[in-house]
Amino acid sequence: MTRHYLLFLMLFPFFSLGQLEITTPPRYIRTIVFSDSNGPQSLPIIRLGDQIQLSFDVLNNEESDYFYRITHHNADWSKSNLSINEYLNGFDDIRISTYQNSLSTLQLYSHYTLTLPNNRTSFTKSGNYILSIYNDDNQLLFSRPFVIFQAEVKVSIAVKRSRELENINEKQIVQYSIVNPKGWQNPDQTISTSIFQNRNLDNAILGVKHQYVLGNELQYRYNDATSFWGGNEYFYFENKDIRVANNAVEFIDLQEVYHSYLYTDFPRYNQTYTYNPDINGQFLTTIFNARNPNIEADYSWVHFSLLGANNIGDSTIHIYGGFNDFLVNDETQMTYNASRGVFDCAIYLKQGFYNYKYVVQNPDGYIDTSAISGDFYQTENNYTVLVYYRKLGGRYDAIIGFGEVSSEGISN
Repeated sequence: MTRHYLLFLMLFPFFSLGQLEITTPPRYIRTIVFSDSNGPQSLPIIRLGDQIQLSFDVLNNEESDYFYRITHHNADWSKSNLSINEYLNGFDDIRISTYQNSLSTLQLYSHYTLTLPNNRTSFTKSGNYILSIYNDDNQLLFSRPFVIFQAEVKVSIAVKRSRELENINEKQIVQYSIVNPKGWQNPDQTISTSIFQNRNLDNAILGVKHQYVLGNELQYRYNDATSFWGGNEYFYFENKDIRVANNAVEFIDLQEVYHSYLYTDFPRYNQTYTYNPDINGQFLTTIFNARNPNIEADYSWVHFSLLGANNIGDSTIHIYGGFNDFLVNDETQMTYNASRGVFDCAIYLKQGFYNYKYVVQNPDGYIDTSAISGDFYQTENNYTVLVYYRKLGGRYDAIIGFGEVSSEGISN
């Protein structure tokens, strides 16, 4: 199975649509965690020379061999023209040698960990990358994107409310500037930028060109072109003590494995905004009184339920979050339970703290993240800006700047 990220490519003043194809894992691979220095991320971003870490659990009771490969990509996430030895020192297609088996859990699993760069693989170029994991039959199991940058320019970002009265209470606008102490040469041809909300590629705006040049500063003062729907804060649950009900877990049932039943949720699109701190859709593996949560945390069937979302026609409702890299598929699809009058769904998840929300997938495949949760300009979102540079006649897009800001300080 493959996942298609819908990426908005902006070549001012025209818009077009690009795609990044990401393979999603088989069901026996769970809890894929990709982290940079700030913790688990949908899109890890590191300075050249810093480290990222990928980990995942394998639930098939086999201590199999897994291998990693790394590809370099352009600003629009198409594959670059660089050969491997131009962006890597050392090798890829190397076996992941670090793994541990679970300890005292009902669900047996092996926990694999890969840290990059390492003594066999290091990076020589900034840019967009994709890390792919293969089995010993050379079958691609899953892949994840990440970014490496070099800080050659300074990025300043401000988040503002929409200036369109129609969306003033629902949208957030990202405006920013880039300062190059060395000055700019041919920025129209060499510089582009991309914007990410909560580092989620699903709604990224790519290839944004500057509007103004003021000395050493490029300015991006768009309104609608760099606006995002505000969304809503995520629901959450925590089952770090898997044997008792707490933090949104109504009750527990122990069968062959644990079952955690969450309190029933309600749509929020027609409610007023309520501040609820979240981690923007991500999750953390946690467990009480454990030396190593990575191998001591158990798995549980987590039961979600949603009341009052009947007017969806031919569309489907899904659980949405970083626990599976915001994938929408048959595993996340909810079904209507007539006896309870709710939509419900159970997903097999490792103990921890999870953010999630409910989204609607239309028959044409479009994922509407607002139909159930609503959009509010007050919602706390993180916004990331990456600055890409391709020298005249160059063969790849380097990343020379990175900036990130929260919308908590949103202004008019």
